[in-house]
Amino acid sequence: MEKLVLSTGRLVVRNLHSSDVEDFHRYRSNPDVTRYQGFDVMNRAEAASFILEQADQPFGQPGAWVQYGIALAGSGHLVGDCGLYLDKDLQQAQIGITISHLEQKKGYAKEALLGIMAFLFEVRGIHRITETVDADNTASIQLLKSAGFRVEGHFIENIFFKGRWGSEYQFALLRREWREGSVPFSVNV
Repeated sequence: MEKLVLSTGRLVVRNLHSSDVEDFHRYRSNPDVTRYQGFDVMNRAEAASFILEQADQPFGQPGAWVQYGIALAGSGHLVGDCGLYLDKDLQQAQIGITISHLEQKKGYAKEALLGIMAFLFEVRGIHRITETVDADNTASIQLLKSAGFRVEGHFIENIFFKGRWGSEYQFALLRREWREGSVPFSVNV
């Protein structure tokens, strides 16, 4: 198993580094950023500990979420992170993306998502990618639809989340759907 390093043009998706802690903590401590996430706000020590746990994780570990940094290609400045989960058969993946509140509305989420999708489908031969999204998270819903994902399910009040019952959508995309309907997107590994 190797470490993941993807280049999409403006961005590099790569393992988190200890030098990322300030940027990582800045957005992971913001309640607006964590509102729809499966994690809560982090203090600096929690952010540093999380990065230490994730920093050397190789790509391709079945049955485990691994978090990767999303950094600017030129400066290495961390603008967000993404979680990848590969099912035990290595044929299906789940993705989650978080972009810093200071870096949103610049197209970074879509660029990172398309790069990860191109890598998973075209390089690794993944059959299916899914993402589950809070039904109130309109920005993520629009992002997934713009990347070609379709809604597979709408779960009503299926999760007790941060003190309330929440509803979720499950989105999915098959490799053949990606190939049939996507705009070509190149990624360098």
